[in-house]
Amino acid sequence: MTTEDKTLEQKEEKIEHAKLADALSERYLAYAMSTIVSRSLPDVRDGLKPVHRRLLFAMRHLKLDPNSGFKKCARVVGDVIGKYHPHGDTAVYDAMVRLAQDFAVRYPLVEGQGNFGNIDGDSAAAMRYTEARLTEMAMSLMDGLDEGAVDFAPTYDGSEEEPVVMPAAFPNLLANGSSGIAVGMATNIPSHNVGELCDALNYLIKHPDCECARLMDFVQGPDFPTGGLLMESHATIVKAYEKGRGALRVRAKWEKEDLSHGQYQIVITEIPYGVQKSDLIAKIAKMLGDKKLPMLADIRDESAEEIRVVLEPKNRTVEANYLMEYLFQHTDLQTTFHLNMNVLDADSTPKVMSIKQVLQAFLAHRMVVLTRCSQHRLDKILHRMEVLKGFLITYLNLDRVIEIIRGEDEPKPLLMKEFNLSDVQVEAILNMKLRSLRKLEEMQIKTEYDTLDAERQGLEDLLAQEPLRWQKIAEQVAEIKKRFGQKTKLGARKTVIADAPTAVEVPIEAMIEKEPITVVLSKKGWIRALKGHVDVSEAKFKEGDALQFAIKAQTTDRILFFSTGGRFYTVMGDKIVGGRGFGEPIRLSFDLPENETIVAMFVYNADEKLLVASHKGKGFVVAAKDVVAQTKAGKIILNVADDDKAAFCLPVTGDMVAIIGQNRKLLLFKTDEIPTMTRGAGVILQKYQGAAVSDIEFFNEQEGMPFAFGNGTRIERDLIGWIGKRAQVGKIPPVGFPRSNKFK
Repeated sequence: MTTEDKTLEQKEEKIEHAKLADALSERYLAYAMSTIVSRSLPDVRDGLKPVHRRLLFAMRHLKLDPNSGFKKCARVVGDVIGKYHPHGDTAVYDAMVRLAQDFAVRYPLVEGQGNFGNIDGDSAAAMRYTEARLTEMAMSLMDGLDEGAVDFAPTYDGSEEEPVVMPAAFPNLLANGSSGIAVGMATNIPSHNVGELCDALNYLIKHPDCECARLMDFVQGPDFPTGGLLMESHATIVKAYEKGRGALRVRAKWEKEDLSHGQYQIVITEIPYGVQKSDLIAKIAKMLGDKKLPMLADIRDESAEEIRVVLEPKNRTVEANYLMEYLFQHTDLQTTFHLNMNVLDADSTPKVMSIKQVLQAFLAHRMVVLTRCSQHRLDKILHRMEVLKGFLITYLNLDRVIEIIRGEDEPKPLLMKEFNLSDVQVEAILNMKLRSLRKLEEMQIKTEYDTLDAERQGLEDLLAQEPLRWQKIAEQVAEIKKRFGQKTKLGARKTVIADAPTAVEVPIEAMIEKEPITVVLSKKGWIRALKGHVDVSEAKFKEGDALQFAIKAQTTDRILFFSTGGRFYTVMGDKIVGGRGFGEPIRLSFDLPENETIVAMFVYNADEKLLVASHKGKGFVVAAKDVVAQTKAGKIILNVADDDKAAFCLPVTGDMVAIIGQNRKLLLFKTDEIPTMTRGAGVILQKYQGAAVSDIEFFNEQEGMPFAFGNGTRIERDLIGWIGKRAQVGKIPPVGFPRSNKFK
């Protein structure tokens, strides 16, 4: 066998045979877990992702504490990617920039110097131009790293060590929140007020079995860096935090500023978290340019250090609440924060937690940190006390000790044997500098020893008694609240908790500039809107066409149309084509069937009641608000038979109704005899044999029945002969009644 064959055989021995699906599944799972654990989800204990943890650790190594000078961000990024983070410099710098932006994180962990971007979405300057150092909050996250508080693990190349988790003196996960998208899962945690979290932690320490709802009495809800208004009820907030999932609405904060002559302007002072101010203004400006905001005249950005976006209404009659409600519905002045508290627990397992579980995990971590720090300190004390005992023996036998050290080649074994010293004590004596001998006074040694002994006793009691440790943790939490709580400038609550918004329906009329129009509909179905309230007697129509209806209205009015098919159609006045030319076919405004025509056109009045009736005399009363159609297809109200059609629609304006048929029979009866319905075929109004309705009119019995007489109007007051019950035949009308069988 040749050397080449042997090499090939060895390679074949290393090859593992597996199904492609299994191999892909295994490797994809490994990739997914790597993404989840190492990139996307924060640790519940310190609220940090690996990149953030490495950033802070690298800055600590560079001694960038709050009291030191700033250093170039490029230096920090270089250390991070060189020692700890095997990723691109851009990702690391972006993470660092975010930690320094007070509009992105509630409690910045990095203090930046230079251009670190702004709320308008402008990017930070290049890392070679910016400088940074740690904040007090960041230092408190790492307090205990030198005291054995947490485990360290090798870096990606094994050349360095990095902390697995930060000691975290405050609940950073909830304080600063977190967001990220992993493989098959995501997290989105808002920031909260540290003072409120501390109150909840202290209560949880005393009442470990309490409900989430009780903790929410202390934690009001999110406290976003950009402020705003949280528009949710307390019950909704509690439910979201109990499940670890939920939707929370956030609105911009605004105020009305009065100007001279009754004018005013709206000033937006806070915007929802995560919204870029420039994009928000650009969107509103575009809506303004597209004439989708008729109530708004102008928008200006007068922001300096504080946000100040000015909205100028069209005129002083515009309702500020209506304008803002419309903007809340159609712009990012109102957003929804989708809460998803998906985090890694202490075992690096992804889990959606409630607020109680998050706080419990933090307290459990603090218990571990306290135990480890106490044990670390105790070990150091015991070591020092052992050394001090050796120093005391040295002081009492100084001459002999010096003699042994000078005279013996191997003084260590002799010292240990003669003075009964431990290895630690002898090493300390041998490594002691000569100039220290003058300090070896008995009283000083005993004083230090007694002090350490008292501390030792305290630490041993602490480690032995769990209640003492919880008391210590409570004191630490209280200290954090004192440093960063609500009474400090940094800790004052920014987001106002408001009630859930009431359903404010913005009338569509409010979104339209009000102008007088005259709506004209021809017999062949051509419609137009003439500007102003004008005389239509000289209006021009196409050859063979003529006027059918003309009504005076406003652009803000709803115009109702009633067809022979018993359907109502609704068109806004501003949507009707202008008065130039002959207009446009009515069928372009709504879906009117070819075999149907319009029999009535009028302005919508919500307070009115309408009588709808068919050609054969069946009908009912319906409220005007029930006939408004929301679609082009219209709304069927009056059901008519195949051999019948809708013919009348008129407002109910009196206590009596007069109806006359083609057979010239007149019937009068009480209006309340007609039933009120929302839809149907109706009831018989007047009985006919081979005839149909000619006209219908309402009047008040006390005033008499009016009808056209010559060029004027006649009032018939003696009505006894024609008054009957609904569905009767009726009698011949009074002398002088028009031969057209029409009341007008």
